[in-house]
This record gives sequence, C-alpha cells and structure tokens, in this order.
Amino acid sequence: MPRKNYTDVSLAEMEELRKKSRTLVVDVREPWEFEEFNVGGVNIPLAHIREKRPELEPYDIIIVICTNGARSKVAAMDYCRVPDWPDKTIFHLKGGILEAE
Repeated sequence: MPRKNYTDVSLAEMEELRKKSRTLVVDVREPWEFEEFNVGGVNIPLAHIREKRPELEPYDIIIVICTNGARSKVAAMDYCRVPDWPDKTIFHLKGGILEAE
C-alpha cells in the first residue's frame, strides 16, 4: 500500500474545510497554549496523540494545527501512518496559527 501523505493548507483553506461535515481541527499544542489563544477545535497535546486516537475515529477529515507548524507536522505524519485510517484525509496548517493572530 502506498504511504499516505498529508496536505498543507493555508488558514483560509482550513476555514473552508471546517465547514464540511465530519471534519475536526486538532490543536497539538500544550493546554496552557490552547487556553491562551486558539482558533477552535480540540486540544490534544502532541505527546498524547496516539492514546487519544480513538476520539478521532468518527471524523473523515482531520486538520492538525500548532503554533508555527513544527509539532503539527509531526502529528500529521503520525496520523498518515495509522493503518486503520486509509480513508481519512489529513491536512496540516502550514505556518501554524501564528498567521491567525
């Protein structure tokens, strides 16, 4: 099976994608960062993405975000490797939410 890859999206593209049903934004920053400033979605810190994976099962589109794109890129790559998720589409917010502030 070919390896699945995530797709980089801009903030504007992310906002369009969010309108689709069964779409989830996953913010992989630490809880204090999420409380300080966020653009919505669920907060699952990078260290917990594997144990929290079952929470993402109902969604077809997953958009991973963080501050500048470094942690979310790691999470997006991890999500692309989940063997049980061949039909999920993984997106990554390029440049992170720094663009949103």
